[in-house]
Amino acid sequence: MALTESQIMDALRAIRVPQGGDIVTAGMVSGLMVRDGHVGFAIEVDPAQAPVMEPVRKAAEKAIMDLPGALSATIVLTAHRGAPQTAQRSTGPQRPQAHGHAHGHAHGQAQGQAGGSRLSLPGIKHIIAVASGKGGVGKSTTAVNLALALHTNGLKVGLLDADVYGPSQPRMMGIKGRPTSKDGKVMEPMSNHGIKVMSMGFLIDEETPMIWRGPMVMSAITQLLRDVAWGDLDVLVCDLPPGTGDTQLTMSQNVPLSGAVIVSTPQDIALLDAKKGLNMFRKVDVPVLGIIENMSYFSCPHCGHRSDIFAHGGARREAERFGVDFLGEIPLDIAIRETSDGGNPIVVSQPQSPHAAAYRGIAERIWTTLSGAQARQGPRIVIQ
Repeated sequence: MALTESQIMDALRAIRVPQGGDIVTAGMVSGLMVRDGHVGFAIEVDPAQAPVMEPVRKAAEKAIMDLPGALSATIVLTAHRGAPQTAQRSTGPQRPQAHGHAHGHAHGQAQGQAGGSRLSLPGIKHIIAVASGKGGVGKSTTAVNLALALHTNGLKVGLLDADVYGPSQPRMMGIKGRPTSKDGKVMEPMSNHGIKVMSMGFLIDEETPMIWRGPMVMSAITQLLRDVAWGDLDVLVCDLPPGTGDTQLTMSQNVPLSGAVIVSTPQDIALLDAKKGLNMFRKVDVPVLGIIENMSYFSCPHCGHRSDIFAHGGARREAERFGVDFLGEIPLDIAIRETSDGGNPIVVSQPQSPHAAAYRGIAERIWTTLSGAQARQGPRIVIQ
């Protein structure tokens, strides 16, 4: 018999909280999802109560796994100011909003609090964020081609789709299916074109909306980083969601980023938002590796006439003004869009094209900066 939401909510009503009552009546259960025996949800707590709520999370996890038909339970604590302590909220299940992965941690409790420690990700030399101040500038297309360009330049590369609300990397990388786990705790990344990939898109249906608050998103991203067997990587490319909100800021503070790449179109409104993203990274001491001007110009495939549809050169001027590297320009071309939508990005499907060469050149400049910074740090001397 398939596991139902009613069974889960009934089981959770037995989970008591230190301040009295149960987590369902207190309205603390959020984002319940049940799919093929995999259960996921968040327990919303006040930040001040987070340290004492881990036993509650573990008790809830055990209650779910004791139910017939339960295969996995992903339960996270999310720290919200003024989290509900009484039954004033709706206790009905909301779905689908979480993923089924056979491991649950209180990752969320540290994300909304000052002074949270950064994740430790051994085996990964560099983590870089590909970001944009606004959507629609081709950030994800740039991220996937940049990851592939780094790989074709001889590096071991992973790609994290951190855009939880709009995961696009499964389609762009031409990957279908769901991750497996050898031990029921750590997921194996999916892979194609020589790149290890992880995305929320592997864990939910493509058309399922994600209706999550910021701390829930960070908790999910933390799991996609820490609970995945990335192995040894030279670079992990993180495709961030657009904008400069809580998710981007918290990730910048809690993930050991080696640097950030800003993607913008040449038009003034896009550059205005790109500058906000650049300043955000600077405020949290994340080096800005440079700016890429995407959709920089359009060359007619029939007559060769060039048109600057979104203006041209704005990103280069802003890079000079802010004292950061201008990494290069990528044209507006239907081949880039078609190959990405088809799961064979242009860097691998048309490696001899000038567009692929442009991505490889940008990747080479980024790696030169990263490896140079690593060399300048020098060896670490340990006295035993």
